[in-house]
Amino acid sequence: MGKSLVEMAADIVQAQSATKVMAQEEIAATLQATYKTLQALQMNEQSISGDEQTKVSAAPDLTPEKSIQKNKIICLECGQEFKMLSPKHLASHELNGRQYRQKYGLKLRQPLCAKALSASRKKAGMDRGIPENLKKAIAEKKEKGAAKATKAASRKASTAKKSKKESVVVG
Repeated sequence: MGKSLVEMAADIVQAQSATKVMAQEEIAATLQATYKTLQALQMNEQSISGDEQTKVSAAPDLTPEKSIQKNKIICLECGQEFKMLSPKHLASHELNGRQYRQKYGLKLRQPLCAKALSASRKKAGMDRGIPENLKKAIAEKKEKGAAKATKAASRKASTAKKSKKESVVVG
């Protein structure tokens, strides 16, 4: 276990007195001041960890739908707030995006980011012309598929005619 506050304060004052000459009264005053400072730091540390524990306990109270808000998303595992749940953060919970979505019942295509961020990305995509390019690609794919289908149909028809001719010749 770690040192007590008194031991830490004594070590600090001892190191300080080794570097400069100090009177006995000055050492006692420095020891008291150092102890009070360490005590205040410990109290702050405890109050911060207490706040973190209340945040963690508050996190499960959220529904998955309410965790995705306009300007933030709240991790349902730890209760921290982000603009986007990154793969690195999810890995700290030993999850990936797909597992997180499945665990909390979110749609698999649901972005794990704040709604405002998602909207700005959508707008940026539209400004770049992605929808038009996507429409062109889909249309080209349909045309290629239709061309293949007509070729296949014509092949079937020619094969059927050949088989009829062969059956007539044989019979």
